[in-house]
Amino acid sequence: MGNILLALVPALMWGINPLVMQKIGGKATNQQMGMSMGTLIFSVAVLFFYQPAAWSANLIIASFLCGISWSFGQFNQIKSFHIIGVSRAMPISTGTQLIGTTLVGVLYFREWTQAMHYVLGISALILIIAGVTFTAYQEKVEKISNEVDMKKGMITLIVSSAGFVLYAVIPRLADINGWDAIFPQAIGMFIGSILFCSFEKKPDIFGKKSFQNLLIGLFFAIGNITLMLSNEANGVALGFTLSQMNVVVSTIGGLLILHEIKTSKELKYTLGGLILVVAGGILIGMTK
Repeated sequence: MGNILLALVPALMWGINPLVMQKIGGKATNQQMGMSMGTLIFSVAVLFFYQPAAWSANLIIASFLCGISWSFGQFNQIKSFHIIGVSRAMPISTGTQLIGTTLVGVLYFREWTQAMHYVLGISALILIIAGVTFTAYQEKVEKISNEVDMKKGMITLIVSSAGFVLYAVIPRLADINGWDAIFPQAIGMFIGSILFCSFEKKPDIFGKKSFQNLLIGLFFAIGNITLMLSNEANGVALGFTLSQMNVVVSTIGGLLILHEIKTSKELKYTLGGLILVVAGGILIGMTK
């Protein structure tokens, strides 16, 4: 029971992250910088308890690039929250990440080696694509701006997911340990965040709201650490699958806590799409 509760901590931390972020407020740049600074502070604290056996060039460069990729993905995800809202963005983001990481795993790492893997995996991808489509559903509206926002939000999320897929894939390509990568990765996250935020108008990188958003960085880092502990205790299949339940927390939270407005029909499609994305995530977990 204790191991299952441990596996649910990443889902809780990552699920409440966008909710707390939107409650604290600020620009996307403030939220991104707060998150990266909080993660960096946490990584420094981890150094007191765990240090890599050797600081190799491979470890430092790969971890740094991994952090850069995360900052690109995270910043675009945050921007999507401001465009289409958390409850619509999170299922789409989770779905596209699952599709991207699965395709890389199958096409590059040859993860599916049995017929059952293909049955489960292809079924999962169909469910996720259907779920993302349902979640993106909008009733016909008179204002064209809503349609434009949805298209813009979708493009931003697809770009975001590309960054997150690289974040997941680089450590495996470089064959580095997740614990070893924590500190150099956090440096990459911080520098990458400064870089991407600096392209925005009036970024206010180290403004008051950036420091208020430090809390969300700690949430992310706690989720990251507990996922590694969960994978060790429960195995990757169960740990990975339960971590994806963060989409349930953030989507329901967006509706109930952030009071994001949807029509009755849109709400039904969103909840139906959420169920499909979660089901797809569980099936993908079964292939690992």
